[in-house]
Amino acid sequence: MNGCRICGGRVEEFLDLGPQPLPDAFLLPEELGEEYFHRLAVGRCTGCTVVQLTGEVPRERVFHHDYAYRSAQSGAMREHFARTALGFADTELAGRADPFFVEIGCNDGTLLRNVAAAGIRHLGFEPSGGAAALARSQGARVREDFFEAATAAAVREEEGPAHVVYSSDTISQIPYTASLLAGVDALLDPDGVFVFDDPYLRDMIEKTSFDQICNERFYLFSVRSVTAMAERYGFELVDAVRLPGYGGGMRYVLARAGARTPSPEVARLRAEEEELRLTEPETLRAFAASVLRIRDELTALLRRLRAEGRSVAGYGATAKSATVTNLCGIGPELVPYVCDTTPGKQGRLSPGVHIPVVPPETFTADYPEYALLFAWSHAEEIIAKEQGFRAAGGKWIVYVPEVRVLES
Repeated sequence: MNGCRICGGRVEEFLDLGPQPLPDAFLLPEELGEEYFHRLAVGRCTGCTVVQLTGEVPRERVFHHDYAYRSAQSGAMREHFARTALGFADTELAGRADPFFVEIGCNDGTLLRNVAAAGIRHLGFEPSGGAAALARSQGARVREDFFEAATAAAVREEEGPAHVVYSSDTISQIPYTASLLAGVDALLDPDGVFVFDDPYLRDMIEKTSFDQICNERFYLFSVRSVTAMAERYGFELVDAVRLPGYGGGMRYVLARAGARTPSPEVARLRAEEEELRLTEPETLRAFAASVLRIRDELTALLRRLRAEGRSVAGYGATAKSATVTNLCGIGPELVPYVCDTTPGKQGRLSPGVHIPVVPPETFTADYPEYALLFAWSHAEEIIAKEQGFRAAGGKWIVYVPEVRVLES
């Protein structure tokens, strides 16, 4: 087990999710037998308390040309990014002669298109070639590269300082924190801000949303751990805003130490985490026990439905679903297919357990009796869209925060 990637302290493991594939590595049938698996285990640093994986997957294995996720596939994410871009345009970037906005992990450019539409100079870092090409085709400026100290310094030399460096659901996926924050330091304007949105450990524990844990996401951040990370590298957490997305997320705003007065929200959220004993060993062990209980209950439910001859389908071939299906051993014998709107996933097999991924038309052409909702963080959007399934007598199965069947 390696030491903490932020402070070098000792990391104590509290949850083992077993061998797991890369969550976005959807296979063609002819690629069976070529999968990469990695033991997925989570620990807590006894020093800075950051919750992190105990082992690291090489980044080139994760963020390659065929990386499947696309931001624009979700209407909720499109709306979120439109609001986010407008918010920056009206606040941090307003009144500047030549504002410069940089996004780390811009994916298909969904957010950057809104930044560009506001007339703001921008650049996205995106190491996955397919996503980068799509972003460029939509008019975004993209550097096909990883964000780190050297690449950030090169952009500063070429384009000057950034007034906002932003990232969505990406910073938690970057283990090399020292190089990342050295890059932010090199690129950021003296009075600029580094803003990142990521899943929030508190929501994950309160909802037992263990499928937020995967081999792509190295850190599970809290306000306390981000404060410690920022201070170690010359920054300060000056604001923290809870977000409804990501299944429960947090927006962290960092500035150079002493440059801004921290919002009262930072202290308030820190106090709440302390009261909840959020990162204490007993809290994390209780979370681990709840994960294993959900595993057993979900598996038992699906086996019972199979024994009764009920039809079950999966809904949403998400990265989250890989953690659930591989931990629970849910394969095609329990869930014959999972439908998904992403064209690049259709016709492929889900990571590890090899459930076929089909287009939504397969789902609507012959509704199953039950649908296992892997895309639970978009449940409201999906259930509202799939009124025909409910009208046909279909029932949703969810497992966050507990295993249950939605009867109406």
